[in-house]
Amino acid sequence: MSFVIAPSASSDARPSSSTLSEPLSVLIGALGGEGGGVLTEWLTAIARHAGYAAQSTSIPGVAQRTGATTYFFEVYPVPVVQLGGRQPVFSLNPIPGRLDALVSSELLETARAVSNGLPSPERTLIITSSSRTLTHAERSHLGDGRLDNAALLSIVQSACRANHVLDMQRIARDNGTVVSAVMLGAIAGSGLLPFAKDDHITIVRDSGRGAEASLAGFEAAWQWVHEGRQQAAFAKQLVDDAVAASGPSVLNAFPTGARDLLALGLSRVIDYQDASYGELYLSRMRQVCDAEASVGSGADTDNPDTEQGAITREVARWLALWMAYDDIVRVADLKSRASRSQRVRNEARVADGDVLKTYEYFKPGVPEIAALLPVPLAERLKDMNRQRLAEGRTVWEMPVKLASHTVVGTLLLRLLAAMKHLRRWGSRYAEEQTLIDAWLTAVLEGARQDRALGFEIAQCGRLIKGYGSTNERGRDNLLHVIRHLASPAFGTAAERTEAIRRAREAALADDAGKALDKTLNELGAPPRAIKAQPIRWMPRQRIKTGSAP
Repeated sequence: MSFVIAPSASSDARPSSSTLSEPLSVLIGALGGEGGGVLTEWLTAIARHAGYAAQSTSIPGVAQRTGATTYFFEVYPVPVVQLGGRQPVFSLNPIPGRLDALVSSELLETARAVSNGLPSPERTLIITSSSRTLTHAERSHLGDGRLDNAALLSIVQSACRANHVLDMQRIARDNGTVVSAVMLGAIAGSGLLPFAKDDHITIVRDSGRGAEASLAGFEAAWQWVHEGRQQAAFAKQLVDDAVAASGPSVLNAFPTGARDLLALGLSRVIDYQDASYGELYLSRMRQVCDAEASVGSGADTDNPDTEQGAITREVARWLALWMAYDDIVRVADLKSRASRSQRVRNEARVADGDVLKTYEYFKPGVPEIAALLPVPLAERLKDMNRQRLAEGRTVWEMPVKLASHTVVGTLLLRLLAAMKHLRRWGSRYAEEQTLIDAWLTAVLEGARQDRALGFEIAQCGRLIKGYGSTNERGRDNLLHVIRHLASPAFGTAAERTEAIRRAREAALADDAGKALDKTLNELGAPPRAIKAQPIRWMPRQRIKTGSAP
């Protein structure tokens, strides 16, 4: 398993070298046999090869496994030739709160360094592995003595300005190398140190035996961290563009913590429909913001979910996704965009002179067509479809294959995408807005009674996802929770908050809804209604047997 936690800043790098007056400091933690000493030697050699002054020291330690040694590396971020004969002053050991990077091959060891106060939330970049090497205490436990990885990750995230978490053990194993090469690639990919990628490759290639495997591990880790930085930078650019497009006059009326998601949500619904649809989104968000503000601060310092603006932020997220529900018009719009075409070409690695043919497959049925029709016509069409199913016939669908690389195919997609202006007169639009208003009403009433209750109802917006039957089940589950668990008749605000939380988590646990049914039964809430399903009778195939010879 490997994953990325997006950095809080647009770049992992420290400010430009011209503004620095102190060395960049890196603390490296490695278990016995993982090549921590080799990694430190590589970094020192790379620094000298690139023309920078550097120094490294090692500190023996114990890790309740095979021993652990921490290595401290410092480099002055200005080339030696630019120092005019001056010599930088380095430290012999790390100073708590003054680390620029903490690099570790084991998650618990990273958390241990955090508990010692070494990294700083304002300054330190953390690069660590998601893999674990269990301690003796974890192994000797009679049951499952493993520490909770989620808790360790939470500790790590709280102590740094940015972080990269990757499965170093897996990358090393897949490339037939040791963890030190993977750690070096992650450091290089972070962009923290003032060395070029080629400087790293040169030193590793000259290291002798196993150089090719080390370079493979280095490259894999470099790509992983580098792509993570690019994704984080892209996400930050999207937020910045959305905030700039929204303008301070719109965002300043909302809590600071909700403004980024609010800006993204506003941008999404405007792109989905038009500016007036964006104003509807803002109008709904103002109601939520006012309801949350009406109960005062009242925040529980031990529970971040009760902080001022938490409800507004959650509603801003899920309301935007719900208002921009998927339909055939949206699919056609996304498939016909130039950015999508370029992404396909990049993923297919199309070279100059190559011919790329793309085909789009649609299979619209009665629900998709009825969604764009006025309610009376849509109901007639649905009735006809229900009658068809009752007679035992299959669902009506119309398979379509469009060659989007042709002029005709592209024009048909754009024609379908242009039909978004018909949404407001369609039955799906009316249905979705009614359901959205029902959810928002529950959020407003819950927020005015209790901040935690309002937050839990707001998070129920997560139940609305996907399309087709998945989307329909999510809407039914949401309405059931609101009608029965959010009602004051169910119990106190605290009891309703806990019940809604349990029901929401159960509804997200499985698509079939068995966990939700079990939870509703335990809570003493009414069960979900059983939907009628048509029975199709299949004629028996008579097998004709010939006479025996």
